[in-house]
Amino acid sequence: MGRRSGWKLLVGSIVIVLLLLWAASAVAVVHWGSSDHAQKADAVVVLGAAQYVGRPSPVLKARLDHAIGLWSRGLAPLLIVTGGMGAGDTTSEGAVSRQYALRHGVPDSAILVENQGRTTRESLEAVADMMHRRDLDRAILVSDPFHMLRLSIVARGVGLTPYTSPTPTSPISANRGEAWRYVLSESIKVPLVFMFARTDP
Repeated sequence: MGRRSGWKLLVGSIVIVLLLLWAASAVAVVHWGSSDHAQKADAVVVLGAAQYVGRPSPVLKARLDHAIGLWSRGLAPLLIVTGGMGAGDTTSEGAVSRQYALRHGVPDSAILVENQGRTTRESLEAVADMMHRRDLDRAILVSDPFHMLRLSIVARGVGLTPYTSPTPTSPISANRGEAWRYVLSESIKVPLVFMFARTDP
């Protein structure tokens, strides 16, 4: 009976610790997403999102508008757009983002395209390679607020110096229920990414 009570106490303690860690992670996701750390850098990097037959989705458009605004302010000379092709797509998120940026005044010479990545890590690994080949490493990362903390951790893991800048017009943030669903998802992903992030020498 004493041994059984001891196991129950141990399991209960572990559950409480895990819940506290999860709650702390959720608070960190919200806090990080509420701050804009944009500053002078080598490139503004836009994380991809869905595109619809060659047109950016509202989520992707919000990210692009914010990134183009940062580029227009002269915070970085390069705009890097990212994102591969989803199932059934005929073009990549990166290609659609490039066309959108061109239509909004960014010259082709200032745009780099990553069009293979299907995950945050894949895209940032490719971006890091592109930037390192040019002896660059400082990147303003643009995405939705919920994404900012994980982006920063992954970016550091692939050798970038990240400055996160969440889009203030995210359609996801405008929907309270959807925003919290993403925050809860990120609060689980962030500790896992933190534990297994690879740090380049």
